[in-house]
Amino acid sequence: MGAVSELSSEPVRIDKWLWAARLVKTRPLAAEAVTGGRVHLNGRATKPSKEVRPGDTVEVTIGQLRREVVVLGTSERRGPAAEARRLYEETEESIARRERLAAERRLAAQPMPAPGARPTKRDRRRLEQARRRFRGGL
Repeated sequence: MGAVSELSSEPVRIDKWLWAARLVKTRPLAAEAVTGGRVHLNGRATKPSKEVRPGDTVEVTIGQLRREVVVLGTSERRGPAAEARRLYEETEESIARRERLAAERRLAAQPMPAPGARPTKRDRRRLEQARRRFRGGL
């Protein structure tokens, strides 16, 4: 009863559902996200005690990532990630937005060190490797 493997259609508190669906790491973080206005149920801001049912649309914003999912089932217990993914289906627009954001992060230029700052261990190793190649090439 209520185990993730038994997808339920019973209403469940949205903070419990977010935690069970593994959209947030802990239940207190789920409640904080809801009270902080970062979770919308069917397009409206909600409270942690609001109940979610299959067919509802939930928008969750964590950091820069905004996910929009359709509830397929409910559970009050947190189970394995593979079973938790069966509780919801992410919308096509949300998937495209998430992939675009990931691509932008990958393409973003690495921050340049401050002028006169010491090189990192990685930078120093690359510099030494380049010097060895240069000396060996002459």
